Amino acid sequence: MKAQPKASHFIDGEYVEDTTGSVIESLYPATGEVIARLHAATPAIVEKAIAAAKRAQPEWAAMSPTARGRILKRAAEIMRERNRELSELETLDTGKPIQETIVADPTSGADSFEFFGGVIAAGMNGQYIPLGGDFAYTKRVPLGVCVGIGAWNYPQQIACWKGAPALAAGNAMVFKPSENTPLGALKIAEILIEAGLPKGLYNVIQGDRTTGPLLVNHPDVAKVSLTGSVPTGRKVAAAAAGSLKHVTMELGGKSPLIVFDDADIDSAIGGAMLGNFYSTGQVCSNGTRVFVQRKVKDRFLSRLKQRTEKIVIGEPMNEETQMGPLISFDQRQKVLSYIDKGKTEGAKLLTGGGIPNDVTGEGYYIQPTVFADVTDEMTIAREEIFGPVMCVLDFDEEDEVIARANATEFGLSAGVFTADLTRGHRVVDQLEAGTLWINTYNLCPVEIPFGGSKQSGFGRENSLAALEHYSELKTVYVGMGKVEAPY
Repeated sequence: MKAQPKASHFIDGEYVEDTTGSVIESLYPATGEVIARLHAATPAIVEKAIAAAKRAQPEWAAMSPTARGRILKRAAEIMRERNRELSELETLDTGKPIQETIVADPTSGADSFEFFGGVIAAGMNGQYIPLGGDFAYTKRVPLGVCVGIGAWNYPQQIACWKGAPALAAGNAMVFKPSENTPLGALKIAEILIEAGLPKGLYNVIQGDRTTGPLLVNHPDVAKVSLTGSVPTGRKVAAAAAGSLKHVTMELGGKSPLIVFDDADIDSAIGGAMLGNFYSTGQVCSNGTRVFVQRKVKDRFLSRLKQRTEKIVIGEPMNEETQMGPLISFDQRQKVLSYIDKGKTEGAKLLTGGGIPNDVTGEGYYIQPTVFADVTDEMTIAREEIFGPVMCVLDFDEEDEVIARANATEFGLSAGVFTADLTRGHRVVDQLEAGTLWINTYNLCPVEIPFGGSKQSGFGRENSLAALEHYSELKTVYVGMGKVEAPY
């Protein structure tokens, strides 16, 4: 099973190789097999990519919004035409089941190109401000060269979520995917060129933790958009602050999902499972602290256990598989260590907790795991695990659960399940998070802003709000009379 690209990098409209860069082995997480070997970007490759972006950006920015939008919408059409091919590549890259990638990964990337291709004119409009005889106006202008740094859980989606608004606003982008998932972004770059994007505007370079600083500290880079962990976010934001670059940070979370006793229990369980087990739990917005009102706790746990133990784990390319492996051996070891901590600290292991017996090969599989009787001070209730580990906590009163839900450094997401919509709105209004759901969880259509608060980051992806983060406001005062001066 191979997925070797033509070369490691895509710069100025073509594949580029530099074998002096360190080797990056792309592994299929279901088997541990090496499916591609690439090379990390050398300083020369970084310079080549940024130079191409800097050269191409002014002409792109000068094009009409309609012309830019036409290219982005064509890219969306091509992605949809090749959804199966792109989904299979995403499954090889990440180990996520094909039944998931085919509906959630390239399709959401295509949605992003289509959305931003259609709203450029409205999103980039300014204002006319009357000032008596004089007047002023504002306009949104692009930032220039933007850097996108991706994560390994949704590589194609993230490549598009960052690329689409950046390009729509008139910028150029240099995108660095995670070294764990290097393949999908190269195909996105190919498709953009095929759709008519001028060369140099969307470049992909591979790299590891040494590559990011070369991009972030480069004097020709105007903005950095990162999807990653909180520790990585702190480092990147600090580096970008040194030269006052624009920054968007989409970081980790330990999000609360609150189930009141009047909720539709099956729907709440479904939301909790999607918010913990989808993508093998490797989703930053997951509701990994599930607070269940004590009155319905036993019913919730009983039904949750039954449903969790029916999840089909197996080969990701099998259409029947519902859960694939984790991204890597190291990630599995990390998740298993958290499971051990949960046991040691007194949480009740309801189901899972180990490696499936019926999965063969070297894949990085792990059982979907549920802990009950979790308390707020336990490690598994405080730290982001990034695996299929659900922590169920009890609560009695509304005010109590709000205070406990907010008692975390994170603030990415939160959810509430209740039949009382007045209470639902009242509770989410008090939860300290950037993206919230009532009676559903983890739905992120491109039309709505997505992002966090507190240590989970700042800035927003998707929606018209994203265009604001890839542009800046220019104000022009127009004097209509003679200038009088006292001297």
